[in-house]
Amino acid sequence: MTPETLIPKHDGPQTVAGLASVAAVFDPVFARLEHWADLVERYAARPDSIADRADLDPLMESLVRREFTGSDGCVIGAGFVSAPNFLGWHLAWWLGGPNSEVTGPATGIRHLETVEDPLDESFRDYTALEWWRVPEQTGRRHITGPYVDYLCTDEYTLTLTLPVYRAAELIGVVGIDLSVDEIERGLVPRLGADGISVTVINSSGRVVVSTDTHLATGALLRLPGLSEHLSGQSGGAPGLPAGHTFQWCGETGLAIVAVPAPR
Repeated sequence: MTPETLIPKHDGPQTVAGLASVAAVFDPVFARLEHWADLVERYAARPDSIADRADLDPLMESLVRREFTGSDGCVIGAGFVSAPNFLGWHLAWWLGGPNSEVTGPATGIRHLETVEDPLDESFRDYTALEWWRVPEQTGRRHITGPYVDYLCTDEYTLTLTLPVYRAAELIGVVGIDLSVDEIERGLVPRLGADGISVTVINSSGRVVVSTDTHLATGALLRLPGLSEHLSGQSGGAPGLPAGHTFQWCGETGLAIVAVPAPR
């Protein structure tokens, strides 16, 4: 049973418009990640061939460059992260957008340099992080954040990841980092409507973007009954406050909470 079957539908025009707006942002990104995952899986499945980062990295860099070219600054990082049993502790990951040291969408990207020796005191086990852990456990797409990405960009980020397999073996994840500031600029004007406040939250109830200026990105949306909705346990539990509506945004892991704005 999916979350969509557990939560009552609220098909008012504002909710429908909000769902469409959120889908227009995230569905194309996941579609590209699915294409990337397919290419990596084909690479890994080549007969009589040993996977090598010297071969895989150029493939990923070519895909990432195209992503930065058409992202209008929204994409700030992208690539492939290897499972330790595939290419070792390796990130084929590039940074760009407003944080790039070199300007220009097509050339202004740089490879993320990381410590890949697990014996080094600066080494960080990325398999313990949410953007890896959840796709590994579920086998599905996932959105992590919003969080401040101190490793790469020092700004609020959403990380979209998708697991990659060789046969039934997880060999890594493909992912794209999106700037929350850029998403907010493009999404909030399409969410707003007279007399309606719309907030997009993640599966933990933290604000991604909101038309309510009092709700900051990353803040926890505190509403009676919201945790039950997010966990799929709303049946028999207290409902949301009067006038509030809740709707999952497809398979993004995000949800919309809408409420008439105070007069």
